[in-house]
Amino acid sequence: MLTCEPTAREVLLEGQVASLTANLKGLQEEVERLQQEKHVLRLKIDALSRKLFGRSSEKLNPDQLQLIFDTLAQEAAAACTTPAVEEPAAGDPGPDPAPAAPGPPPAPVRKKRSLAELIENLPSTTIVLTPREVEAEPGAWRATGASEETKLLDYIPGHFCVRIILRPKYVPVGHPFQAPITAPLELIQDRCIATPRLLANTLVLRFEQHLPYYRIEQLYARAGVPLSRQTLCGWAGMAANASSIILALTREEVFADGYVQADETPVKYQDPARKGVCGTGYLWVFYNPVRNLCYFAWRTGRGADCLESIIPADYRGIIQCDGWKSYNRFVKDRAAKGHPIQLAGCMAHARRYFYDAKAEGEDALWVLLQMQKLYHIETRLRDSRAGPELIRTERQTHSLPILQQIKTRLDDLVARRKHLPQSLTGEAITYTLGQWDKLLVFLQDGRVRIDNNLVENAIRPSAIGKKNWLFMGDPKSGGRAALFYTLIGNCHRAGIDAQAYLTDLFTRLALPTQTTKSLRGLTPQGWDAAPKPAVPTGAA
Repeated sequence: MLTCEPTAREVLLEGQVASLTANLKGLQEEVERLQQEKHVLRLKIDALSRKLFGRSSEKLNPDQLQLIFDTLAQEAAAACTTPAVEEPAAGDPGPDPAPAAPGPPPAPVRKKRSLAELIENLPSTTIVLTPREVEAEPGAWRATGASEETKLLDYIPGHFCVRIILRPKYVPVGHPFQAPITAPLELIQDRCIATPRLLANTLVLRFEQHLPYYRIEQLYARAGVPLSRQTLCGWAGMAANASSIILALTREEVFADGYVQADETPVKYQDPARKGVCGTGYLWVFYNPVRNLCYFAWRTGRGADCLESIIPADYRGIIQCDGWKSYNRFVKDRAAKGHPIQLAGCMAHARRYFYDAKAEGEDALWVLLQMQKLYHIETRLRDSRAGPELIRTERQTHSLPILQQIKTRLDDLVARRKHLPQSLTGEAITYTLGQWDKLLVFLQDGRVRIDNNLVENAIRPSAIGKKNWLFMGDPKSGGRAALFYTLIGNCHRAGIDAQAYLTDLFTRLALPTQTTKSLRGLTPQGWDAAPKPAVPTGAA
């Protein structure tokens, strides 16, 4: 039997074919990897576009979800698919930019006007204050000399006016050479020309209507009183110093029940040390769902040391938050000191990841549908005004099985490596499993909410403000903003008018008879429950 030995050329050709086959296989794998990476990047771009230009609501319709599942099933059953052809991007650079127009001329320097010039054309009201001793025994006193006169700039919604306070001097009838007495001038700070009502109006415009100080300056100038921004800022600092005790009392109440929600939002601020570059500070917000109270604090950082300086040293309980690492470090530091704190997760944050990934396929949509069932249970319990014990029982009965199904599905997806870790679905799975134990805390305590949305709602007014005034003027102004966001936010929760509250607060803080017990009645919740005293005529 004859055998043909391969020639040297055939051996060379076989080697080249094997090498080309290996290279082709490598290239095919590289092409497949690049296609997957392109697909992931395209989905992320689409998600970012929806976030920037799409609707902000994340509500899902179950019928729409079912329609998406049916469409996916039809696509999977199709025999062939036609790859999409991408059109090349246009490369026309466009017309040349027009030359810049000359800038406006510098604004003329305005001469600072005196108080007399400010109020010379304003209507005025005169009030006479009589000492209590004279009111008690009018026959034992007689007026002597000229009255002490103080002029305060007041604001009644719609127009400015002047409030003239006269304080006659009195001496005893039998002792004409004794030093005269006058009624005390009750103001939160001496030599301030603003009444409590004007202070309250300025702060409401700044922290409730979110106007920058230069707009308030223009608003007052159009009303006939050109007050400078420096003056308005000084009033805000003075009012914040006087109200700091109310902020301290609010902090005690927020952390009194052992359960708070926490979040933070970045705010730019001007720092002289940075030489023209704005730093990034944070408004930390804590919300007590039990008492419906919020508390704002300002810090120039976002680390665990900020939480250490804000949360009382003896606090024990639950903090519901997102997955920011500073919370974990803070809890470890407190545990080392013998003060255990438990972190609860936010289902809304986990859901948001899957919502951004819903275009990637049925896995994210299935998780969203299960989470929708969880929220239906919470809505039913909230509408029925169920108590904490009933809420805990219902969650153990109905919510726990749904969460177990979600956990089983996510573990299976990880085991099968169905989604790339850098894909949107992969990131959603990683975040949710990393927070899983914290996400289950709400099952054990009926007071704990399923998500952190309440504290995020408390932050929203400050987000509106950031779009208007862009940055804080200096690091200290962040603390003032935190104080007034706390007071005004709690006014909204108590259903009271912020300007009426602040007017009465600044009036009563000036009274020398205030005690610690009476100051607790000056928080928005205490003020709402207590009878409102008549505003002293000399102050507002």
